[in-house]
Amino acid sequence: MTTLEIRDLHVNVAQSDSEAEPINILKGVDLTVKSGETHAIMGPNGSGKSTLSYAIAGHPKYEVTQGTITLDGEDVLEMSVDERARAGLFLAMQYPVEVPGVSMSNFLRTAATAVRGEAPKLRHWVKETKEAMSALEIDPAFGERSVNEGFSGGEKKRHEILQLDLLKPRIAILDETDSGLDVDALRVVSEGVNRYKERENGGILLITHYTRILRYIKPDFVHVFVNGRVVESAGPELADELEENGYVRFTSAAKAG
Repeated sequence: MTTLEIRDLHVNVAQSDSEAEPINILKGVDLTVKSGETHAIMGPNGSGKSTLSYAIAGHPKYEVTQGTITLDGEDVLEMSVDERARAGLFLAMQYPVEVPGVSMSNFLRTAATAVRGEAPKLRHWVKETKEAMSALEIDPAFGERSVNEGFSGGEKKRHEILQLDLLKPRIAILDETDSGLDVDALRVVSEGVNRYKERENGGILLITHYTRILRYIKPDFVHVFVNGRVVESAGPELADELEENGYVRFTSAAKAG
């Protein structure tokens, strides 16, 4: 059983103007994600959802000023970015970056080697990647293309879930994985996430604006994020309320507070 525990997390974000004061985005986040659980974080634009994902992953632009993040009791904030990945944390980014000159196949095998501690045997690796790409309906020719270069939004998201399948993390943080996906791509990507959870008993932190992905990936818990903190948590029924009524009840309460 793996547990990611976040307590009283406060995070500042550096502005593009180096002279400007950092902006305080997260203002005391408490959240616990365990193996086999799917947590959906929902909230309006600018509420701090993506900031939470980058802070967990260790993005240098995001400064933790207060609070703790632990993985099975180990201090995540003391780990470098690569140490966090080797410890079992995975981030599927909202806007995956392009890496010109590095083929997908080389990138994936290098990443798997770093996470697993040894290079996968080539024959097994070829079979493993072929099966994973087929399940995600990825053309095998993509293996020789540069990482994400010239990929459509849907192709980039499938590549993120391909990494999830092959790296087998303990906790997966999916930052708006549904954005920019058509109906078919959303189905394929969601099935990939569900396969990961079933095979690895992984914990999932799913960040989204919309409930449509929750029709495919069933959450155990739904958290509403407003103004840098979790303002309400409940079961899947909370997503139904958000679908019907939006975030007005929560944003109005935050303003009144």
